[in-house]
Amino acid sequence: MICTILALIAASVPGQSDVTITIDPTPMRIVRNAGGGGYQAFPDICRLKSNELMVVFYNGYGHVSQPNAEHPLGGRVCAVRSNDEGATWSPAEVVVDTPKDDRDPSIACMPNGDLIVSYFEYGKHTECDTKIVRSSDGGKTWSEPQLVAPSFACSSPVRRLRKGRLLLPVYTVDGTGGARAYSAVCASDDGGRTWLAPVVVGLEPGLTLDETDLFERKDGTIFAMMREVMASAESKDGGRTWTRVAKTGFPGHCPYMLMSNQGVLLMAHRVPMTALHYSTDEGRTWRGPVTIDSVIGAYPSMVTLKDGSVLCVYYEEGVNSAIRAKRIRVSRAER
Repeated sequence: MICTILALIAASVPGQSDVTITIDPTPMRIVRNAGGGGYQAFPDICRLKSNELMVVFYNGYGHVSQPNAEHPLGGRVCAVRSNDEGATWSPAEVVVDTPKDDRDPSIACMPNGDLIVSYFEYGKHTECDTKIVRSSDGGKTWSEPQLVAPSFACSSPVRRLRKGRLLLPVYTVDGTGGARAYSAVCASDDGGRTWLAPVVVGLEPGLTLDETDLFERKDGTIFAMMREVMASAESKDGGRTWTRVAKTGFPGHCPYMLMSNQGVLLMAHRVPMTALHYSTDEGRTWRGPVTIDSVIGAYPSMVTLKDGSVLCVYYEEGVNSAIRAKRIRVSRAER
């Protein structure tokens, strides 16, 4: 099968470049059954200080896994590891398993090696609370859950700014005056020990703005990208205030951004299917979509491998869904 290749040639302007995105044709299935009901979804990947890769993911019996007689604790958060750059993976380990549906986890590694896993508890009446657990021993043991944002959900990892501030994107639905889903961000200035109340990032009449990821540009501006129309906002003060939302013109769910070694900003997302947009100007303009896979689950996450390629993890959706992975290669020829 021929690899998926997209080559876009920029106009003949000094400093612009040709970018080629090459994606492996055949996916790996890195988790098939973690033992909690046969359903695996919502993965997130990061590199540990030990250089291992760790993927956290949701494990339950379906897209929503509330506690029942067969599964009294409902859905849970699990993790797998790789010490060979994603070629092989360990058996699943349990990270969080409370009496609620623990879902949509993400993972971030701090400079001192501490791991922070963010997720949200989903109740029987659609109530949700964003929480974190922390590990100081490379994920061997985890702290008790810490409440960060009551009545908010999350879908992206903690992002650490260059000055050390942590930002965690969250979202909720405000029922006053008609249901409105909106995006917000929680900040921590002490390494995630305590968190400030959510600050609204995107709230616009008639728009659903929820699953959000953040990227810090070279000038310190924080760029936020939000589901559903794919809309963006910017902050120049560490996430304390945000500009008005601007539509990008293309759809997408649960965006995840990663700057490649080649200076190309990648943004993987769901819709259409599992896809990728990319930018050569830090998210000011985008090109794509590039197809990663034909499955609709998505909720992708990416990490840079030692050879400079990018490993993207995502999921399939449906009965017995598995966590998948594909390698992405970026090349750039200056004009």
